[in-house]
Parts: sequence; structure tokens; C-alpha cells
Amino acid sequence: MTNIQTEPNTLSPDDHLRRWRLILGGNNADGTGVALAGRDLGMDKALGSLYERPEERKGGLEGSAPGVARWLGDIREYFPSSVVRVMQQDAVKRLNLTRLLLEPELLSAVEPDVHLVATLLSLGHVIPQKTKATARLVVQRVVEQLMKRLQEPMRQAVSGALDRATRTRRPRHAEIDWQRTIRANLKNYQPDYRTVIPEVLFGFGRKRQLTQRDIVLCIDQSGSMASSVVYSSIFGAVMASLPAVKTHLVVFDTSVVDLTDELQDPVDVLFGVQLGGGTDINRALAYCQGLVRRPQESIVVLISDLYEGGIREEFIKRMAVLLASGVQVIVLLALSDEGRPCYDHEIANALGTIGIPAFACTPDLFPDLMAAAIRRDSISQWAAAREITTTHTETRR
Repeated sequence: MTNIQTEPNTLSPDDHLRRWRLILGGNNADGTGVALAGRDLGMDKALGSLYERPEERKGGLEGSAPGVARWLGDIREYFPSSVVRVMQQDAVKRLNLTRLLLEPELLSAVEPDVHLVATLLSLGHVIPQKTKATARLVVQRVVEQLMKRLQEPMRQAVSGALDRATRTRRPRHAEIDWQRTIRANLKNYQPDYRTVIPEVLFGFGRKRQLTQRDIVLCIDQSGSMASSVVYSSIFGAVMASLPAVKTHLVVFDTSVVDLTDELQDPVDVLFGVQLGGGTDINRALAYCQGLVRRPQESIVVLISDLYEGGIREEFIKRMAVLLASGVQVIVLLALSDEGRPCYDHEIANALGTIGIPAFACTPDLFPDLMAAAIRRDSISQWAAAREITTTHTETRR
């Protein structure tokens, strides 16, 4: 494989044996006696899932779409893009992905879910032409299901937060902000009646400004973030339909693509994503920084595992500048239901020290998170109230 070849005179004898162990694959083929660990072990498992004979394979990719999605993310982490393309094509031929991708009838019969969508998007460039229409229908079905589940909570959360952000002194009874009203009228407290006479009422009004918040979703499109890309695209499409919110959707690897114009159709957004490649968060953040016109009314949500291939120090500085300018900055290590994600702890902790906690968020909680951001609540306190561990709390521990 390309990435395990180096100039012979740069390798120690142990390195030579380790690389031969990766090439031979262990088991009966292994005569090196080398034990693998850490990243080498992960690389070996990714290779073994594909290239070991069935009787040698301890775990294959055939059983589930989540397994395929994880494997696709693993090979992008361990191998360069040229090798990834070869391995994906080999997977289509060697595993039962062949039938899945070559037979539209079988693909249409599969129970679609987020993992399957992530797999189809990851393998988009090797899907045969005759199957692409069926693949699009499968993605459409998943998007429709997720829209039904997530659209209304997102609308209600954002609209409610915007309503609370628009104050009025002539509220209807249901719109009265009692805490602010009582605090403003304490001077009118009547001891005999043990009550406050309100001269002025404060409330949460319904008046709309043209655009009350600018929201930038900046999404890492590396293979490991595939599920997060699916959910983010759907939430972006929902927020783009709200007139009081201006939403930008930016995806990145080592390049940056602005998909804002595609937000009317989340399926088009997903097919505009190119899962894989390296990661240059600093470059993506520089682009998003250029989209910020009203810092005090802007929210930047970075969704990434933070494995930065660009200039790490510049990335941290850029985040600090955004925060200091008044932008509400949120870092999500994942937007998925898949549990605790793998991420760069060093960068996450560095962000925590400048006041930007990073944490994983499930799709069901994301609307409430955005509402908290719109109200400018403390995101750390929001997470703590929901027993979500952030890098800020991890650092303190």
C-alpha cells in the first residue's frame, strides 16, 4: 500500500518488520513475530476486513450499514485518498456491497437509515450509473423521514427563542416576562397587600425583524463525520426556511464548499458533499469568518472531530478572534446518535481554555441547543443541565 512504503534507508529494522507485518496480514502469513498496537492495529483491522480470506476474517462488513460507514471512515483516516479509492472499489467487488450497489431492486428493498445514506454518499463515485437514480430515491426516503421527525421541533425552538429575544412593553398576558416585570416594579411593592403594583409590563413579543440571527454551519466532511453531515444538512435546510434566520452551510475537507444555495433541497446538499480527503479546519473557518457581517447577531457552529491537518495554532487564534468579536461560537464533536465520538483531545481542550466548550450532541437536542444560542444562554450551562460532558468540564476534572 502506498502509505506504508518509505525509503529503505530511513527505516530501522523494527520499522521494516512492522511494515512487513502490515503487508503480510498476520495469521498464517505472518513470519515477523511483530505485535501491532495503536494506529498500526487500526490500520491492520481495516485492511483485514477487506483483504483477508473469509475463513480468516474475524469480522466483516457484510452485516450492517453502520459497519460499512465506520470502515469507510477508518480507511480515510489511515490511508491517502489514492489508496482509499482503490480500497473502496475492491470493497464493492469483494464484499456483498457489490449486489447492494449493482442491483437497484435490492438497494430499493433495503431499510434505509442514516448509516446507509452515509455509505452511499461515501461510495458515490463508484456507484454505477444505472443505480444512481435508485440511490437518490433511498437518500430521499431517509431525508423525508428525518424531516418529519426534526422539522417541527427545529422550527418551534428557533421561533420561540426569537420571540423571547424581541421584547415588548405591551404584552398579552401569556407573553409577560414576569421576572423582568417584577424586578422593574419592586419600588411599587405594597406591604399591606403583599404584592407589587406593575406600572410597566415587559414581555416576549411577536414582532419580527427582517433577519434577527445569522447562523453559519461549518461541517467537516471527512468520512468519520458522515452521519453528522446528514443531520446538519437537514437542520440547515429547515433553518433556511425561517425568514428571521439567515443560514449558511459550509462543508470542508482540505477545500471549502459553500452549499448555501442548495439549502432548498437537502438531498441536493447531500449529493453536493464529497466525503473523504484531508482536513483543513483553519481554512474553512477563515471562509466562515468572511461570512460574518453582524458579530453580535451571529452564531458559528463548527461540527468536526478536530483532527486538524492545517495550521493548528492559527485555527485556535481564529476561534478566539471570533469569540472576542461577539460571535456565539459552538463546537460539536458529532451531531449523531452514535455515542461518544473520537476526537483530538488536545485541540478540544485548547478551545475549552479560551471559553469554547466542545461536546457531542444528538439530533433530538440540537433544536434546543440552537434556541439556547439564539437567546445567548451559556452553552456550558446548557450542556451541564442535560448532563452532557464538555471538554471544559473534562479539563477542570
